[in-house]
Amino acid sequence: MRQLAEHEVLALIQQNIPFEAQLADGSLTIRISEYQPFVATAIHHGSRMRPELVAKCHLSAQERYFEEDPYTGEFVASMPIVLQGEDSRYEYDLNRDPKSCIYSQAWGKDVWHAPLTDAERFASLAKHSCYYRIFHALITALEHKFGYCVVYDVHSYNYERITTPCPTFNLGTAQVDRKEWQSEIKDLLTRLGQVNLPNLAVTAGENLVFQGMGYQATFVRDHFSRTLILPIEIKKVYMNENGGESYPLVIEQLKTELKSTLTGHAAYVIESRMKQPSTRRRQKAHVLDSKLPKEVVQLDRQLYRFARGLNTLSYINPINLKQEKRRFLHNRDAYQPKFTYRQLDLDPYKFREQLYRLPVEDIRDAGIQAMYRKVIDQLAVRIDLLTSLGHEEFLYNSLRYYGRPDESDIANARFILHAREYAERETATISAEEAIDAFNLAAEDYGFSCKIQGTTKLIARAMVSGRTVKVNLNSRFTPADLYALIHHEMGVHMVTSVNAEAQPLKVLQLGLPGNTHTQEGLAILCEHLSGNFPLHRLKTLALRVVAVDMMVNKRSFNETFSTLKFDYGLSDDTAFTITTRAYRGGGFTKDFLYLRGLKDALRLHRETDLTSLFIGKTGFEFKPLLDELIEREILLPPQYMPKALSMNTETDPIINFMLNCID
Repeated sequence: MRQLAEHEVLALIQQNIPFEAQLADGSLTIRISEYQPFVATAIHHGSRMRPELVAKCHLSAQERYFEEDPYTGEFVASMPIVLQGEDSRYEYDLNRDPKSCIYSQAWGKDVWHAPLTDAERFASLAKHSCYYRIFHALITALEHKFGYCVVYDVHSYNYERITTPCPTFNLGTAQVDRKEWQSEIKDLLTRLGQVNLPNLAVTAGENLVFQGMGYQATFVRDHFSRTLILPIEIKKVYMNENGGESYPLVIEQLKTELKSTLTGHAAYVIESRMKQPSTRRRQKAHVLDSKLPKEVVQLDRQLYRFARGLNTLSYINPINLKQEKRRFLHNRDAYQPKFTYRQLDLDPYKFREQLYRLPVEDIRDAGIQAMYRKVIDQLAVRIDLLTSLGHEEFLYNSLRYYGRPDESDIANARFILHAREYAERETATISAEEAIDAFNLAAEDYGFSCKIQGTTKLIARAMVSGRTVKVNLNSRFTPADLYALIHHEMGVHMVTSVNAEAQPLKVLQLGLPGNTHTQEGLAILCEHLSGNFPLHRLKTLALRVVAVDMMVNKRSFNETFSTLKFDYGLSDDTAFTITTRAYRGGGFTKDFLYLRGLKDALRLHRETDLTSLFIGKTGFEFKPLLDELIEREILLPPQYMPKALSMNTETDPIINFMLNCID
C-alpha cells in the first residue's frame, strides 16, 4: 500500500482525487475509491503500539485487545470512503479529546507502570491531531461538493459485563440534531434491526447502552452543521470477547449485511436530500464505487487461468457409451454397464492448493468477496467430484455439488407423471444433419459466430461447450423438439457463453455456484415461452427426478431402467438414456435440477426482470449482486438475450396449469 505524508493526503483530498494509502507513520489507513457524501470510520480498529510504549504498558496485548474494536474496519470496507485507525486506543484514543486521549487509567486498570516522557506523549498527540486535520479536510471537501455528509462511526462493545439486556446495534444520537435528521435516524434503526446473523436474534436500539458522546461526534457537532454523524456500537457477538477468538461465519455475514444496510441507508439519505423530486428511487449501487477494484481483477484472472479447462461434462460422459448400450440392451436383466471415462489431465492436489492460495481476503467489497469465496468452495468440490469419477466416492461428491431431490421435487415429479397425454405426438422426421443446419440459421439470426458440429459421443441430443454446439448424430427430431433445443441450447447456453466473454470478470465464464440449476431452469423456461414445451418433455424432466431418486436410494441400473420402461412406458432408447444420465460416473445427481430450476425460473419470471441472469453462467442466488454490479457499471448488461423472452407465442394452457401447480 502507498505510504503518504499528511500534506500529500490533504492535497489529494482537496483535488478530489481517489486514492488508497496509509500515513507514513502507519497510524491511519485511508481508502477513497470514489468521492461520495458518505464516510465510514473505524477509529478503534487497530492494535498497534510503538515499541517504546509497549515496554512501559502495564497491560498485556490480550488485555488491550479486549477493549479495542477488532474487525470494525472490515465491517465497513465496502463503503466508498473509509478511515481506519491502526493504532491502539491505549496509545491515544481518537474518540476522546486531546486533553484526555492518553489514558493513565482505563476501565479500572492502570495503563502504564512507568510515566511517559513529554516526547512520547507529544508523538501520540501529534497523531491524534493529524487524524482530525485529515478528517476535517475530508468532511469540508464533501460538504462543499455535495452540500451535506453522513459519517458512519462504527465501534464494537463488550456486553457480558452488562447486567441489563443490550441491543446488537446501539445507535448513539445524543449529539445529533434530531429535528434535522429524524427520518434518517429512524431509517437506519429500522435497517439495523432487520440484519440477519447466523444463530443470533438481532435487535437495534437508540441510546440504550451508549449515547454517542465520543469526541468524533463532538468534533462533527462543533465544526459541521451539514454533516450527520451516526455512532454505531456493535455488540461483540462476532467473537469471544474474553478469549479473543473470532467467529468467522458471523464476521462474514456482518460484512455483507452492513454493506447492504449502510448503502441502503445512504441511498435513502440521497433521496431525502435531493432538492428536485426524483423520477425513481435512488439505488444502493449509486453509493458504491463504479470502478472494478484492481484486487478483484487480479484474483479473477488468476482463478480463470488455472480453472478454465475444468469442464465437468467432458469428463463425466462415458467414452464407451455406444458399446455398453448395445451390451446392456442385449442382456438387460443381468448385465450392468461398465462405463469408462476420459482421464483427468490436471493435478487435483495442485489445483486445490492454487485455489486456497488466492487472496480473497484482499477484496474489500463484501458482496464480491463472498461470491468469490463460494466460487472457490464450489471448484474445490468439483475437483473432488472429478477425482472420484468411477468410484464409490463419486456419488457422495455429486450430492455435495448438486444435492439430491427432496420431498417437494419428488411430489412435483409424481404429479406431472399422473397427467395423461392429450395430444398426438409428432413423428421424429428431422435428421441430425438437418438439425445442424437449423442451429446454424439460429446462430445467424442471433448475430454471433459459433461452431455447430455433429458427434456420436453424447448422451444428450445436443450440448453447448464454449462456442460450440454439439449435436448427437444418432438422434432424430420432431419440429417441436428441434425448436425447443434451439431455444434451450442456443437461446440460453450459447447466449450466456457469448455474453460472458464480453464481461470484465472471467468468473462468469467459469460459472457461479448454482449455475447448473439456474442455466437449466432458464433454458427450459425458454422452451416453454417459445411454445415448444409439450407434455412429454415436461414428463422427461419428471422422469429424471425419478431416476436420480432411485439411484440415490441404491436401486440398481437395471431396476431403474425397468421402472422407466415398464411403469412409465418408455422406449428402450429413452429409458437407457435417462438411466445412464443418472448412473454415469458412479451416481450423477445433476438431472433432478432441471425440474427444480424450471420451477424457480418461472417464479422469478413472474416476479422480476431476469436480464442480469443472462450476462454469463450465473446463479439465482447472486441476482441481487449482479443487478447491483450492472447498476454500478462494473458489469455490462447482456449484449444478447434469449429470443423466447420477447416472443408473443401462446403457450399451452394445460402446461400452464400444471406449471402453476408445482410447488
